[in-house]
Amino acid sequence: MNLTLRGDYFHGDFTHKNGITDNDVQVSDEKITKLCPGDTNNTLWKASIRYENVQKVIGSSIDGFNTWRKLSLADRIDFLKKFQTQVEKRKSDIGMAIALETGKPLWESKTEAAALSAKVNVTISDSLKRIEQQTIKEILPHIEGHVVYKPLGPTLVIGPYNFPCHLANGQILSALLTGNSIIFKPSEKTMYSSQLLIECFHQAGFPKGVVNFINGTAKTTQDILKHPAIRAIFFTGSHFVGKKILESVGTDVSKLVALELGGKNTSIIHSDADIEHTIPELLRACYLSSGQRCTSTSVILIHRSLEQEFIQKFKQTTQRIIVDHPTIHQVDPFMGPLVDEMALNTYNQSIAMGEKNGAEIILPNQRLEKNHQGYYISPSIHYLKEAKKENPFTQEEIFGPNATFIPYDDIEQAIAIANISDYGLAAAAFTQSKEIYNLCLRDIDAGIINLNRSTVGASSRLPFGGVKNSGNHHPAAVSMVDHTVSVVASLETLDSSSTLSDVKGLL
Repeated sequence: MNLTLRGDYFHGDFTHKNGITDNDVQVSDEKITKLCPGDTNNTLWKASIRYENVQKVIGSSIDGFNTWRKLSLADRIDFLKKFQTQVEKRKSDIGMAIALETGKPLWESKTEAAALSAKVNVTISDSLKRIEQQTIKEILPHIEGHVVYKPLGPTLVIGPYNFPCHLANGQILSALLTGNSIIFKPSEKTMYSSQLLIECFHQAGFPKGVVNFINGTAKTTQDILKHPAIRAIFFTGSHFVGKKILESVGTDVSKLVALELGGKNTSIIHSDADIEHTIPELLRACYLSSGQRCTSTSVILIHRSLEQEFIQKFKQTTQRIIVDHPTIHQVDPFMGPLVDEMALNTYNQSIAMGEKNGAEIILPNQRLEKNHQGYYISPSIHYLKEAKKENPFTQEEIFGPNATFIPYDDIEQAIAIANISDYGLAAAAFTQSKEIYNLCLRDIDAGIINLNRSTVGASSRLPFGGVKNSGNHHPAAVSMVDHTVSVVASLETLDSSSTLSDVKGLL
């Protein structure tokens, strides 16, 4: 299957090609070829990157902001609902594109596509109330106090490849609702599905320059985020790239940077855990999306009293996981391939590092041969006798289908192990004791801590973010809207008859 990249979108112009074509005949600064991860004999698309487009898309966003910020909230909501109609119409196409580009099974990709429409409702009903204008009567004699929220300005949204539409969509909707224009720069691994998302905004009739789209590389991103007109930067991705963004912004305090980064996520299986409930939850936590979620569980802390029974049952269940092509299969797979060769090589290196640093093999990591040649890998299980901070395997994020068990004796020890990592995104505790869970909730350094539920699958109606190396205290989901506005305080004198003579100490 060959997918057509129509081009970078400035001013809502769908005929604009500017160097992005299937059969490139123009001079380009850089070329990108995307292979289907489930069938590497299938070239999905080719892109030619033109760096001259950066200035055009920034200029477009400036013009769009000057129009969009003046519209009433009711008008902006009306445009978001028109987008909702369009994205609902296109969800089947978007789901297929996500599956082909990322390798996620079609059923899972369709779930992401369906969430795009639902996110509009959550943003309007739940997020908006967080920034309602406030009035304080008689804050001073004859004076009212007001809190007003104003849009920041042109906003850069840098999307991830694992959820190419859903995560960016939440950031885009929050920014648009509050009056900002946006530039969406997707991952170079998932340009087509991201393009379909932006087409829905343009088909909804948004004013020119409000919603802008540009393909590119790290240089494209750097050139945009450094521009003085850009007032906010939203990034979802690795800790390494997040640091590079902060370094690029440097001392420019006029820019708000919201980072959603990786995790070394832990699930604690306490002595009273319901094993039959816990195992399927952990399978989702470790292996959904082939482990390519920032919230995927990487470390399973198992109480020593359950160790042998639990690990054996978990292994037996893991061996039944079906891995196959995301869209062409006889039985729906639970896992598809990894997203590309780089991801596969990085994952294999991570597993080799773990085994070099004491991780014993319970279920080996294996390359799989399927009907189509692709980046297929089996789910793997390892065991560490103890956790040490100096061991890189307890520190580094593993973006792939691996679970590593570490035994513990009491909950305080488990919490200490959970906090060894420099990441702090997600954790879970499986226990029948609310007292045990409350200790975890109090003492584990993480932004998401669940009880008897996997670390993956967050609610859009709650904040989503981490601490330490997992973010910079600007959580997404329902609280994303907080980072799209500046707060203005206003004092309004109601009685103009008051004069300076009323003020003590003046003649």
